[in-house]
Amino acid sequence: MEKLQLERVELREIELPLKAPFETSFGRITRRRILLVKVLDKAGMSGYGECVAGENPFYNHETIDTAWLMTTKYIVPRLDAVRIEQAAQVRDALAPIRENRMAKGGVEAAIWDLEAKLAEQPLWRYIGGTRTEIACGVSIGLKDSTEALLESVGREIDSGYQRIKIKIKPGWDIDAVERVRATFGNIPLQVDANAAYTLEDAAMLARLDPHDLLLIEQPLDYDDVMDHAVLQERIRTPVCLDESIHTVRIARDAIAAKACKIINIKPGRVGGHQASIELHDLCAAHGIPVWHGGMLESGIGRAHNIHLASLPNFTLPGDIAASKRYYERDLIDPPIDIAGDGTIEVPKAPGIGVNIVKDRVEKATLRHLSL
Repeated sequence: MEKLQLERVELREIELPLKAPFETSFGRITRRRILLVKVLDKAGMSGYGECVAGENPFYNHETIDTAWLMTTKYIVPRLDAVRIEQAAQVRDALAPIRENRMAKGGVEAAIWDLEAKLAEQPLWRYIGGTRTEIACGVSIGLKDSTEALLESVGREIDSGYQRIKIKIKPGWDIDAVERVRATFGNIPLQVDANAAYTLEDAAMLARLDPHDLLLIEQPLDYDDVMDHAVLQERIRTPVCLDESIHTVRIARDAIAAKACKIINIKPGRVGGHQASIELHDLCAAHGIPVWHGGMLESGIGRAHNIHLASLPNFTLPGDIAASKRYYERDLIDPPIDIAGDGTIEVPKAPGIGVNIVKDRVEKATLRHLSL
């Protein structure tokens, strides 16, 4: 394959209204601001990526506004100075820029899409994926009542999802799980705390053990490893780390400390596809299964997730749901949808392999910049 010759980077902030509010321990979201990245080479070929930073610094320190600033002031000038020739070089080229992994990951994703297109291969095959379809789970946010939760769970089971995840927080945990189990029996079920508890809650969290959950995701602080190791010793439910794992090195430390039995991979959180692939390989070497998390992406980011989740150690259903679950009209057509058996087919066309509807992107645009 010929070397990359990047010519231009286009940034576009869009806003998409959610079909229904999505609530976690961080707060409630009704509209999603999204930073799209488009890269173009000298021949006019383009690739698309999506930065998953939120509007507020509650999941991590980044926001869509900091990502816009970092991309325009530091990331693009750095890539211009280094003149990378392959997508795999982007992470090291941007290493002098501390943190800001979501901003880096959005740009890197666009370059991976471009490179796979130049190679005339679908991205999943280009990065070593082995699956032509992936298993899908669904994430259900906090609800106003248990009845609303049960209604939502029932609807998602009927839609075919292979696994249900419900958000929990102090005061909305044991009873919610008990009611779901009593109503739906032994469905594949996991919970996500989004760092809402402390080690002092270990005895309470142990009360989840009899419910045979697949895992409890990030129960303790967002930057903690060692308290999670203590917690895992005290509970039978497998601990899965999410927010804590923002580098491959931290993942290595967490595995050595036995702080988790499962790891959630989100490319934005770890800095892009290259880091995600290395994290995937590390976990595979240590017998730690992984699954792909979600950040309320549009169809562009969701397509990237599908390709990455085709790697062999993604053995648990990920949070890669159908577009229509979140957005009335996605940016791609046809939208991402699941089959009746709860799977999504991995796109076969070169790159991320989806058709981006330009007039929908234009209509949703709040600001645009070409660099």
